[in-house]
Amino acid sequence: MPQVDIVNRHLVKFVEDTAKLTQPDTIYWCNGLEAEYRSLIEQMLDDGTLTELNQAKFPNCYLHRSDPNDVARTEHLTFVCTSSKDNAGCTNNWADPDETKNKMNSLFNSCMEGRTMYVVPYIMGPESSPHSQVGVQITDSPYVVVNLQIMTRMGRIALNRLGNSDRFIRGVHSIGELDPGRRFICHFPEENLIMSYGSGYGGNALLSKKCHSLRLASVMARDEGWLAEHMLILGLESPDSDVTYMSGAFPSASGKTNLAMLKPPKSQNGWTVWTMGDDIAWIYPGQDGRFWTINPEAGFFAVAPGTTWKTNPNALETMMKNTVFTNVAVTGDGSPWWDGLTDEIPPGVIDWQGNPWSPGTAKAAHPNARFTTSIRQIPSLSPHLDDPKGVPLSAILFGGRRASLTPLVFEAFDWVHGVFIGATMAAETTAAAVGTVGVVRRDPMAMRPFCGYNIADYFKHWVKMGSKVSKPPRIFHVNWFRTNSKGEYLWPGFGENVRVLKWISERVNGKGDAVKTPIGYVPKQDALDLKGLKISPEALEDLLRVDSKGWLKELEDIRVFLNSLGERVPEEMWREFSKLESRLNS
Repeated sequence: MPQVDIVNRHLVKFVEDTAKLTQPDTIYWCNGLEAEYRSLIEQMLDDGTLTELNQAKFPNCYLHRSDPNDVARTEHLTFVCTSSKDNAGCTNNWADPDETKNKMNSLFNSCMEGRTMYVVPYIMGPESSPHSQVGVQITDSPYVVVNLQIMTRMGRIALNRLGNSDRFIRGVHSIGELDPGRRFICHFPEENLIMSYGSGYGGNALLSKKCHSLRLASVMARDEGWLAEHMLILGLESPDSDVTYMSGAFPSASGKTNLAMLKPPKSQNGWTVWTMGDDIAWIYPGQDGRFWTINPEAGFFAVAPGTTWKTNPNALETMMKNTVFTNVAVTGDGSPWWDGLTDEIPPGVIDWQGNPWSPGTAKAAHPNARFTTSIRQIPSLSPHLDDPKGVPLSAILFGGRRASLTPLVFEAFDWVHGVFIGATMAAETTAAAVGTVGVVRRDPMAMRPFCGYNIADYFKHWVKMGSKVSKPPRIFHVNWFRTNSKGEYLWPGFGENVRVLKWISERVNGKGDAVKTPIGYVPKQDALDLKGLKISPEALEDLLRVDSKGWLKELEDIRVFLNSLGERVPEEMWREFSKLESRLNS
């Protein structure tokens, strides 16, 4: 494999120090070229790390099976290491930086003996954007390298961007022994350093993903006056060719990817959704008085289960080639498969652990099975993905998975009220993280697991950001998951969600009828385009209903949550709490 000439002394020292600690047999500097990718794929096919899928149906697609104890983010083993515990806040696991670094160094000591140490320079964001950042991850996992080549702008391009600068995120990772008792993901925001040991799974091992782009970037954003958010970015184009850009925060596996890749149904002919990003948004105040946003990623690492030709046809088209699947099942003819993908169960299914599978037993694919593929393969790719400036934001959506109480869509009264809505939104937990599934918990801005500092200070930063622009985005809350007394969904969801996006677009453009309610502006029943949709007047009324008694009960839970965050909760949040309580009582 070819090597590159490195002139950045800061980078060289980082690599030399890490090599001295980990003692690899070989050091390899990644260049990001296609030949390098192919070589790593062949290496992993030879050693069994990857399995080749049906190349006729899925060219250049492969399957990775992770260790059964290493299948999701491990939030209880993820730490923010700051000199002050209060700066990490109560929603993060805090650890003393010096003690933690000593512990991690003891784990990393000689851990790469007999292995290759890969040096992976990458860019988060468009190559020429002033908002992009360089990171360098050191890892002993070729699977991680291949994923980073898909997920980021990786290799020589990043070294050129870095030049001689010392400004880059340092990431050190080893799969170690894959022992959960020796697994830690540690962040040192004051040093722009990430140390991850004992896991090969996505968010624990792909350090560009949540560790860099959210946990460390959120701290930088606080200090520098921007926002690093767990958000999709999409553009909604009308038949008149007007495009409204929106970002949206949804907890993992709660429909965020489906919305980002939305394909409008035929009944909405003339409307187009452009995919700008499905997971991360870096948002900046522009000189024109608006917020602008870039997607720092170049690929998708998305949940496969739940993705079907009905729910997300664009995603399935995207993953038909050049894709690495993780922990999906495989059919008898070598095609990737997961429960619910097809109406009929194909013959000869092998489950995610490599065992023959029978219907009626455990799930064939792991609930958190993933696909990694380039964003450039999606049919709905926004033409502005590589625009250095990004796109202007007109709306921010917050979405929770709630079976009752929360209407299909409502709009905040103003920016601070919108911050309160985002700060207090709740959703059911999913398989994306280790722990109990289906428990409703507060997940502020879908950032609870990802904010790298005190979440109460994060609310304060959001309030402050609204004053940095003269035309901040309008803020909305959506809920596709409201059910009736039989547990049946009231709203069809998926592609039909474009009807809600149309109303949001109308609202930000000075149109769209709404009714003022205690919680915000809710669409009038005839304001949503329901042409061709089979939905009863009773179901629509239920979808848009605001239950004041139910919301007063919800407020008690919100009060407990805000109190749990301590005295640093900004007064603006308590003021909005009191205003909502007053409106509900009146």
